[in-house]
Amino acid sequence: MADLRLEKLAKVVTEYSVGVKPGDKVYITASPIAQPLTLAIIEQVIKLGGLPHISAGSGYHHLDLVPGALELMLKYGTDEQIQYLNPFEKIAVETFDVRIAIKSDINTKTLSGVDPKKIALVTAARRPLSDALFRRTASGELRWCVTLFPTEGYAQDAGMSLRDYENFVYGAMLLDDPDPVASWRQMAAEQQKYVDWLKGKKRVHVKGPNVDLTLGIDGRVFMNSDGKKNMPDGEIFTGPEETVTDGWIKFTYPAIYQTREVIGAELEFKAGRVVGAHAQRGEDFLLSVLDTDSGSRTLGEFAIGTNRGVDRFTGNILFDEKLGGTIHVALGGAYLETGGRNQSAVHWDMICDTRDGTEITVDGVPFYRNGEFLIK
Repeated sequence: MADLRLEKLAKVVTEYSVGVKPGDKVYITASPIAQPLTLAIIEQVIKLGGLPHISAGSGYHHLDLVPGALELMLKYGTDEQIQYLNPFEKIAVETFDVRIAIKSDINTKTLSGVDPKKIALVTAARRPLSDALFRRTASGELRWCVTLFPTEGYAQDAGMSLRDYENFVYGAMLLDDPDPVASWRQMAAEQQKYVDWLKGKKRVHVKGPNVDLTLGIDGRVFMNSDGKKNMPDGEIFTGPEETVTDGWIKFTYPAIYQTREVIGAELEFKAGRVVGAHAQRGEDFLLSVLDTDSGSRTLGEFAIGTNRGVDRFTGNILFDEKLGGTIHVALGGAYLETGGRNQSAVHWDMICDTRDGTEITVDGVPFYRNGEFLIK
C-alpha cells in the first residue's frame, strides 16, 4: 500500500520548493529503490506542465544510479576514467531549469574502503559542475531541491526501524501537518525575523565548551532556508568573509562526507584558513579533503539549525545540519547569493551542538544562547 505522505512530499517539492512552471526542463536524480517517490514527482511535474528527465546518478556522481558502481570505478578505474564527466549531467546542470535530487542510498558505507585520494580526485574533477550549480542558483536560472526517500540503510545509520525512520523523516518534512506548505511558510516567517536582524552586522563570535570562533559577515547576506532547496529544511546561513575566521571548533557529531566518517574532528583557523586539523578517527581522510584544492581550507558557510522536528543525530547531513540547537560550518564552496566568494569542489558540513551553554554574539550583542534565539 502506497504511503500517502509520498504524494504530499511530491506536491510540496514540485509546487512549493522548486515551483515547476509549464515548459520547465526538470532533471530528477534517483536510484531504483526510490521509484515510488520518483513516480509521484514525475506525475506532479507533468501535471504542472514541466518536462521531466531522469538523470543518471544521485547528484554526486552519475554512477550512483546503480548501487556499488561508483565504488568499482574508484577501486579499478584509471585517473582518466575517474575524472570523466557525464555529458548529459553537464548539459543538465548548465541548461535545465529545475533539479530535484532524491537521496536513496541502500548502503551508506559503500566508499568506506576506497582510497581517499581517489575520492579527492573525483571531487576535484566535478568542480566545473559545482561551480555551474552555485553560479546558476545565485542568478536564479536554476531552481533545485534535495530530498530523501527512506531506506533500510538510512534507518540503520539512525539506529531506528524503517517504520520509525519513515515517521521521523516525514515528521521533519512537516508532512503530518494538515497543510505542510502553510507550516513551511510559518517557519519561513519566523526565521526571517532573525535574518532581518542580522542585516548590516559585521562580526560573529561563537564561544562555548567546544568552540571559540570569530567570523566576519561584513557585506554578507544571511539566507532563510525554508524548504525551497532542501526538504526537510530549517536553518539560517551565510558565507563568511574568507580572510577573517579565527579560532577553533571541535565538532560534537561525526563529520560525514562521501560516506566516510570522521570522529572528533577539530579545526584551527587563522586569517580564514585551516592551519590545524585533528580527529580521533579518520584524520587521514580529513587531511586529504582539506588538500583537495585552493578553497577547501576556507569556510564557505556558517549556519544555525532550526528544525525542532529533527530531534536526533541520524548520520545523514540532509537532516543533521537542520538539527535544532546546533550550528554547522562548511569547508569549501560558498553559495554566491550569500556574498561568499570561496570556490572549491568541496562543500563539507560539520556540526557542533550549542545546547551546552554555547553563546553567539553579533557585534557584541547576545544573539543566541544554549540552543535558543535571544532576539524576538
